[in-house]
Amino acid sequence: MAEFPVDSPRKLRAVVRRCLLHRISGRVRAWVGVLLVVVLAAGGAPAFELDADRDAFTPSTFCVDPGHGLVEGSHVYIDNLAGLPTNNYPEMLIRHGATEWWEWRFGVNYGVGSQGNVVTSVEVGEGTLDGSTLYESSVLYGFKLATSRQDGWLPESCFIMEGATPTYGDSFGTVPVATLVAGWELEREWRLDGAIRYAYSEGAENWFTRWSPSVVLRVPVTDRWEVHAEWFGSFTQGLIDDTHRPFFSPGTHYNITRHVELGLRVGWGLNDEAAPFFSDAGIAIQY
Repeated sequence: MAEFPVDSPRKLRAVVRRCLLHRISGRVRAWVGVLLVVVLAAGGAPAFELDADRDAFTPSTFCVDPGHGLVEGSHVYIDNLAGLPTNNYPEMLIRHGATEWWEWRFGVNYGVGSQGNVVTSVEVGEGTLDGSTLYESSVLYGFKLATSRQDGWLPESCFIMEGATPTYGDSFGTVPVATLVAGWELEREWRLDGAIRYAYSEGAENWFTRWSPSVVLRVPVTDRWEVHAEWFGSFTQGLIDDTHRPFFSPGTHYNITRHVELGLRVGWGLNDEAAPFFSDAGIAIQY
């Protein structure tokens, strides 16, 4: 093992960073391997699209069918700029269709690490950039309302209203989160979706506003396999030091059966405030 003099902290940080990235890339390769095995093993399973909200940062524009439900969960790993990496799980979201235009939503999550979580639809407190540790569990509840169907240039759209209440952590204020999603089905069943999310969240010193715009292009590879490319960001207003964290994130999901879907997405921060890397591996099950 190579040794570095005490006056070479940059070299030491570089080695640590390479080791972390090696571990992360190993995780990603493992999940990609699992997904490919499932693709090959599933063979001729019938085509089916669950329209999960956790496939990407941008939610689906569709509600769950009346009388049916969808359970979504995932594990998120965020390689933060400083301090411990963030791990979020199970990121469980239960969606139940009430009518053709309305669904109920309930979820739970636990996060441990630093710098909060800005790469999924789970709202948590905004951690500082000094590497301090953040522990937080929360429950989520709300509804999703379909507001239009695609008709020419008129997009398919929906409105999501949720509340996120911490059950453990330094912040205990309920966070209201409103999301507007709109999208179009293009030629060859490609989809272009965009969203804007607004949250009024509790920070370490005061409440602040977080805006989270996103846009995603979804491309079907086969009847059951889809890939996507996405840009999204988190931009705060009201903090002593506001943060601006844009990301680029490719991903994929595969329908194993008519009722089970596996998904994987990764992403990279696009400036010096955003986490350099994250991965999100999840599952969706229809009932």
